[in-house]
Amino acid sequence: MKKRVADFTGSHRHLCNCLLFCIELLLWYIMTAVVHLQSLHKTYASGEQALRDVSLEIQRGEIFALLGPNGAGKTTLISIVCGIVKADPGSEIMVNGLDFKKQSRIIRKQIGLVPQELSTDAFESVLATVNFSRGLFGCPPNAAFVEQLLKDLSLWDKKDARIMTLSGGMKRRVMIAKALAHEPEILFLDEPTAGVDVALRRDMWQMVRQLQSRGVTIVLTTHYIEEAEEMADRIGVIRKGQLIVVEAKKALMQKLGQKKLILQLQSPLPAIPDSLRRFHLELMDSGNQLTFHFDTQASETGITDVIRALHQEGIDFKDLHTSESSLEEIFINLLEESAT
Repeated sequence: MKKRVADFTGSHRHLCNCLLFCIELLLWYIMTAVVHLQSLHKTYASGEQALRDVSLEIQRGEIFALLGPNGAGKTTLISIVCGIVKADPGSEIMVNGLDFKKQSRIIRKQIGLVPQELSTDAFESVLATVNFSRGLFGCPPNAAFVEQLLKDLSLWDKKDARIMTLSGGMKRRVMIAKALAHEPEILFLDEPTAGVDVALRRDMWQMVRQLQSRGVTIVLTTHYIEEAEEMADRIGVIRKGQLIVVEAKKALMQKLGQKKLILQLQSPLPAIPDSLRRFHLELMDSGNQLTFHFDTQASETGITDVIRALHQEGIDFKDLHTSESSLEEIFINLLEESAT
């Protein structure tokens, strides 16, 4: 009897240890950054320094938007992680805990890329090129998956069409299908909606949301800042090869965003009175509108003081409302500040 109890206790302890190990492994998987970049540098043969000491971690399952002007280094950064461009010595690239220098083949299978440029096999059919892309990464044929993928991108009725006969928007859809054909864990979208129609943009962002819900990590660059504002969980801003900010979208907009109090005046003002200059008001709309900027994080916004001062000056207003800085305004301000 004692032996049976001992055996049961031992088995129970072993089961608990296995369970704890599985929990620890799961927590490690969730908490480990899916992309880890440390001291990333890239100087091209021409002498152009595209990236300078970039360190960045992208979390598993998030949508990360990388913003910056043309030539800032966005495409170079993506190309390095995707194995298209080689980083300078000393750069550290880890994907899913794997070192790119040692395990680049395994890493490439985990990544999908939709590049800026349209480069498709013009004489191939849509179905053939997507199936080829899937096989290229060693994935077994899966007709049902490919069919659903093409249907999601409104390409199923074009499956037998040669790519050279498709419109630019349809070719962009094919590029997305090719990037997703091998079911990657990480998807890079480099200006994916540049020059495409509204319908494709809507379909693509719907698919991005679906992919994120399945645990796929999305990294995108875009010139449409409203897209980043709508889609991204975190945002990085890059300028002249350097990251100048990386922040959660909500935190970024709370920290750097400002609110404006806009007052529509009863009568136009020729100028702002000297007694009101301490509020740094802006006179706009031919003197019919006053704008007051205030910090939402401050203990006192100053709105009450402004309205009291206007009343003392005999300045009446017929309407007032507030508006918040958009991500585009924050982005422009960040670039201007980093340039000074």
